[in-house]
Amino acid sequence: MGFSGLMKNLQGLPGQSLAVAWGVDEGVLKACSAAVEQGLLREVCVTGPPAEIQALAAKAEVDLGPFSIVPAANPVEGAALAVSLAKKGRCSVLMKGNLSTSIILRAVLNKEHGIRAQALLSHIAVVELPGPRLALLTDAAMNIRPELPDKVQILNNAIDFAWSIGLENPKVAVLAAVETVNPQMPETLDAAALSQMGRRGQFVKPAIVDGPLAFDNAFSKEAALQKKIESTVAGEADIFLVPEIVSGNILYKAFSYLGYLPTSGLIYGASCPIVLVSRADSMESKLNGIAVACQALRE
Repeated sequence: MGFSGLMKNLQGLPGQSLAVAWGVDEGVLKACSAAVEQGLLREVCVTGPPAEIQALAAKAEVDLGPFSIVPAANPVEGAALAVSLAKKGRCSVLMKGNLSTSIILRAVLNKEHGIRAQALLSHIAVVELPGPRLALLTDAAMNIRPELPDKVQILNNAIDFAWSIGLENPKVAVLAAVETVNPQMPETLDAAALSQMGRRGQFVKPAIVDGPLAFDNAFSKEAALQKKIESTVAGEADIFLVPEIVSGNILYKAFSYLGYLPTSGLIYGASCPIVLVSRADSMESKLNGIAVACQALRE
């Protein structure tokens, strides 16, 4: 099932409410409008300068009828107001608008006014692979160089999220440069430990975890067979766990810009899903993110 199938499954269900932090972005407004038209959302609250938002909406031919605008003087205030709406229960989904990721994350992680729900938040990229089928890539945008305990939480987040969007008993590929354990490559040691944890049922929900696996073996069953690697995950991975942010970010953008695969991204671990897409992402990618967040709330 791809993004279109996921959206089809949401048809006829009650729409969610969404808050956009600094929604001074034509693509975000279009995506939110499309989500309202498809019944994914019933209400959209946008923070930012009202006149500028109204002008962008007029240019994009977006009907602001289902929208409410919460005046904000700058991105920092806009992020704080959007997070406040989520904290008060006014909105069930938070979305990044035309501001840097660091600004919205500071508001989310604010000790007094934020919406952190657990010790470690992580980024989950959702990618539509050929088939079509959805797969997850983590962490490509938030945790820079996670240690093994961090990877356990990152993987717990991804497994929990996978179940919430219908990927039950997900197959996890713990990626490295090679498929053998090498003491000089710490990520392969982490992969072996995570695989053993999976076999012993130590994650938040059932999952099949295998690693270390190089990306070719994780992505292609044929590549694994040629290398005589026996793996139930090879070619069927639902979750790709990367060793650190650099490789994850490169792989995520390669999926999008080289593979032309539909993508989106969220932050997981707050009190509500946070749609986190690049300002350069297409309107379709932003709509995909809204749909995935809404699906996660159905479970």
